[in-house]
Amino acid sequence: MSHDHYQELIERCAGLPPIVTVVVHPCEAGALKGALDAAALGLISPILVGPRGKIEATAREAGVDISDLPLEDVPHSHEAAERGVAMVLEGRAEMLMKGSLHSDELLHAVTARQGGLRTERRLSHVFAMSVPSYHKPLFVTDAAVNIFPSLDDKADICRNAIDLLKVLHVDRPKVAILSAVETISAKLPSTIEAAALVVMSHRGQIEGALLDGPLAFDNAISAEAARIKGIRSEVAGDPDILLVPDLEAGNILAKQLIYLAGAEAAGIVLGARVPIVLTSRSDSARARIASCSIGALLAAARREGQAAAINA
Repeated sequence: MSHDHYQELIERCAGLPPIVTVVVHPCEAGALKGALDAAALGLISPILVGPRGKIEATAREAGVDISDLPLEDVPHSHEAAERGVAMVLEGRAEMLMKGSLHSDELLHAVTARQGGLRTERRLSHVFAMSVPSYHKPLFVTDAAVNIFPSLDDKADICRNAIDLLKVLHVDRPKVAILSAVETISAKLPSTIEAAALVVMSHRGQIEGALLDGPLAFDNAISAEAARIKGIRSEVAGDPDILLVPDLEAGNILAKQLIYLAGAEAAGIVLGARVPIVLTSRSDSARARIASCSIGALLAAARREGQAAAINA
C-alpha cells in the first residue's frame, strides 16, 4: 500500500480541539488503553463512565494512570450506557465510545424512544477499512447494526455512508451495491433492492454519490472482472463504499478482509445525534485510534454545521 490511510486520518485531525467523549464501561485493558491512546494524540478528551472499582482495577492491571481523568461511577454496564447517553443530551459530551460492554447494550440506550439519541435517520455502522491490496480506503456498510435491512433502511445506510465520506473529503463517492450476482433476479431480493437504490439515486432520493448495482464482489472490486462479464460501470473496480445486502454478509466480508487480506478496520455508528465509536475487543490499537479520528472529524463537522445554522 502506497499510503497509510489511518495516519492520514489522524493528520486531518491536527488543529481540532479534542472531542469530549464518553467512554462507556471501559473495564477491559484494550478498551481503556484505546481511549487513552486517542487522548494522548489529542483526538478526544475522555470521560470514563462505569463501576469505579472495576475501571481502576483495569487501569492498574494495564499499567496506566487515570487519576487525572473524570470518572462517573455507576454500578453496571447498562447504567453506564444510559448515563453516557444522558451526558450527551446534557451537552457534556460530543461523542460516545464503546468500552467493554456488548454493542447491543450501548445501542439499546442510544435508540431508546425516551431519552435516546435517535434522529430521522436509521442508525448504521460503517467499517473504514485499510486493505493492503486495494488502492484507497474502503468503507463497508452495514456489518454490525441492521440485521435484515429493508429498502428504506438501505437508503438511509447509503445516505449515512455518503455523508461520512463527504466529511472525509470524498466529494462524489462511488457506491457498489453488492449481491451474489450482477443481474437482477426475482429469486434474489437483494438484486431488486440494489436496482431500486440506483433508480432512487437517479431521481434525487439519494444524493451526492454515484451508485451502481447489483454487483457481485468480484466485479465490484475488479475492473477486469467487470470487463470480462461485459459490465459497463463507473463504479466497478473503483468503489469507495460497499453496501452489503445484510449484516451477515457484511460481517463475513469485513472479517475475511481483516483475517485473510490483512486489512485493518475502524468502526463508527452513524445516524445518531453524535458519532458513536464502536470498537471490538480484537481491534488493534491503530484501528481504535482511527475510529476515534473518524468520530472526531464527524463531531467537528457537526459542530461547524450547527454554528452555520445559527449564523444563517
